[in-house]
Amino acid sequence: MTIPGIEALDELGADGPAARTVAPDGDVVLLVPSGSPAARAAAHAQDDELTCVMEITDVAPVAMSHRIRGRAWVAGWLTPVPCGERTRAAAALLAERHPVGELLGIDQAPRPRRSGRPAAGVGPAGRAAWALLRLEVGEACVDDLWGTDGVEPDDFTTAEPDPLIRHEADLLQHLHAAHGDQVRGLCALLGDRSDIVCTRGPATPVALDRFGLRVRFTDEADRPFDARFDFPEPVRNVTELRYAMHALFDAAAG
Repeated sequence: MTIPGIEALDELGADGPAARTVAPDGDVVLLVPSGSPAARAAAHAQDDELTCVMEITDVAPVAMSHRIRGRAWVAGWLTPVPCGERTRAAAALLAERHPVGELLGIDQAPRPRRSGRPAAGVGPAGRAAWALLRLEVGEACVDDLWGTDGVEPDDFTTAEPDPLIRHEADLLQHLHAAHGDQVRGLCALLGDRSDIVCTRGPATPVALDRFGLRVRFTDEADRPFDARFDFPEPVRNVTELRYAMHALFDAAAG
């Protein structure tokens, strides 16, 4: 995250968000260390004076060159999540989507020490170790294989997570490890281009969503070429994905 006028976050990411999610109202809820620059700045900010830009980098879960699939920037105004019911609701939402142990100490009294260990959920000088911040989205932008485009706040709010998002990494790694020949066989669906872009090396699955599969091939000059294979219709779960993938493989096999 970048906050104008505030010292840069730790290069190792220790001061960055441990988890984040989007609330039903479109705000981004962030779990950050209570001693981080972002938490300190938000605690002393007045109204909407603290602007913030959050950069998100999308990295392919399968090892390959040029693994970055895209980047996104979300800009807006950063404030603490008020204590009380809203804090508990935000923590519950984060815990549902990102079950991290740090959330257990949010907005709760510290639990006593056990066997000489520090009290749970407590940082230096008895302060809570974690803080919840709210980023009210003013604008967003996405830069990926298909170009750069802005996202309006209303569109950001109403966007639905892809149903495969929690399974994508495992599914891509499985396709790469166990179905490499079938993934490479999808090159047959590229028609005349297959003789140009599928001449060297393996085919690597790059991305997977409800609409289709993206695969990286290598041409005779050792240049990467990404191809998108659309499903006949969007899938809603892993079961439907299994049928869609079999349909692709069968079509490629002729």
